[in-house]
Amino acid sequence: MRLAEIITDPDAGIDAIAELLDGLDGAGRWDQVGRLDRSQQRALYLKATPDALRVSDLVPGAGLRVEVIHDGLNTLSLPPPLRRFQKRFCRPDEAGSTRLFGYNEGPTRRLLGPGYFVVTDTDGSPLRGQSTVMVDYYRVPDGPVVDGWPTVVPNTQGLQRHVYRETRDLLRRVSAHVSVGAAYKRDEPMDHYFVLCRRT
Repeated sequence: MRLAEIITDPDAGIDAIAELLDGLDGAGRWDQVGRLDRSQQRALYLKATPDALRVSDLVPGAGLRVEVIHDGLNTLSLPPPLRRFQKRFCRPDEAGSTRLFGYNEGPTRRLLGPGYFVVTDTDGSPLRGQSTVMVDYYRVPDGPVVDGWPTVVPNTQGLQRHVYRETRDLLRRVSAHVSVGAAYKRDEPMDHYFVLCRRT
């Protein structure tokens, strides 16, 4: 059974989805995840458990300022090639930190900007009940990032302000390598979603 079929099966839960994806190699996982349309991504987000993901799950075993790439597909109203992107994460160069730094890489990055963010848990946020992990575009890295990453700029600057300003993404765990996110603007849901598939 393919991922899209399990997602639309009302009797199948997130455990069945995780079992399928965990049994595939990296190419096979992305082949399944990279085909999901808007309605399927929405359904996947609703099936996913809000409190199963931890910030560290996005970069398991990675050292400080070591890049971890997640391939992504979003539901924005764009031509299909422009809906593919990557979220690139790293642990900051600070011992014991529970946050991550990251940015968005893809075909629109040179035009719009990198869309830097800080990943934290949602403790203390009004969105706490929706997820445990938040990609926060209100904040950008305040310390060194991975060598070779773009220059860090605030999301109030340039064209990227039309995409990332006053935005947060909430992430939910799907499987060991896959997560699904929902976009919020000023803490209100936008009904836009994306899936991420970690490469390693």
